[in-house]
Amino acid sequence: MSFEQALNTTLAAAFGDDQSLVLELRGAFIESAERHCRAMAEAASDDEWRDAALRLKGLAASFGATSLMEQAGRAAASARNSRLLVELQGSVAAVAL
Repeated sequence: MSFEQALNTTLAAAFGDDQSLVLELRGAFIESAERHCRAMAEAASDDEWRDAALRLKGLAASFGATSLMEQAGRAAASARNSRLLVELQGSVAAVAL
């Protein structure tokens, strides 16, 4: 299941037909994920990078976005890595469209 499908499925299961709430929560999820990616991009140390990646992983887990959770977990287990950051940003951007 794609990241976007997982997010939509999780929100629909939790909130059913309340589309305004689903859209609001989806927007909050994307905003938070983008903020965590920015924190990773601005990390001044490997510890800051790991902390931001772990926050992103937790956010993804809470919404059932397992592919993003796995990507963020790989990032958290590594030193700062621009390739992993680009992958994470791409995953988040795909949902934001």
